[in-house]
Amino acid sequence: MATIEDTVRIVVDEQAIAGTFVTPRTLVPGVLFVHGWGGSQDQYIARAREIASLGCVCLTFNLRGHVETRPLFEQVSRELNLRDVLAAYDVLAARRHVDPEAIAVVGSSYGGYLASILTTLRPVHWLALRAPALYIDSDWDAPKLHLHRNQDLVAYRHSRVHAADNKALAACQAFEGDVLLIESQHDDIVPQTVLSSYREACVQSRSLTYRCLPGANHGLTAEGDQRAYTGVLVKWLSEMMVDARGAAPWQRSETPAPATLSETPPRSI
Repeated sequence: MATIEDTVRIVVDEQAIAGTFVTPRTLVPGVLFVHGWGGSQDQYIARAREIASLGCVCLTFNLRGHVETRPLFEQVSRELNLRDVLAAYDVLAARRHVDPEAIAVVGSSYGGYLASILTTLRPVHWLALRAPALYIDSDWDAPKLHLHRNQDLVAYRHSRVHAADNKALAACQAFEGDVLLIESQHDDIVPQTVLSSYREACVQSRSLTYRCLPGANHGLTAEGDQRAYTGVLVKWLSEMMVDARGAAPWQRSETPAPATLSETPPRSI
């Protein structure tokens, strides 16, 4: 097996001795997590730790308008947040030991919408969408927070939307990788009709897995729903990576499921 060697200085008793790290030149999959509107990377840190145990490099991040850039909350548009996702993807793909041809993107709600569009701009091997939101294409550069004023998103999301009429659905229609779609049974923000639109769009996907979390709401506020989502996601990614690369490098270590934060969203997703 090919290896990489890095020299290192080891400080001991105010002196230094030389050492050499020898590590495998093995590329591993990368997993990018995109949180929803009003959320943060903290909702995915624990989940990312568990998925990293599969043998992946995971990256979580905060979209602009959230946490440390909260003052921009009323100004950021879908275009700006998509650029955030692109920048995060590029950082992950360039990370040492990450295989740029084996990138998974996991998105929830607004993050799932952005993740879908990302597939038209960067190579994505696996796409996992939990309760992906849907927006009308117009007003693309308008502040995201204003979309509910300018668009009747409630009616739009309860109607059948065709891939030809929506940027995110068109991206899913063109996507040829593996797809996981996860619905929350009692979701009053992203109804089942939206999931149907996404599902019908994925006509060229290599595989399509659809799961419904029984009793769950949009934000997965019950701890059991959080565990259920993590379980579905970890199982699917594990299966996908085994199929792609063989079992040995990606076998999951048996570790207790970590605590995760609920994804309770603001009402205007």
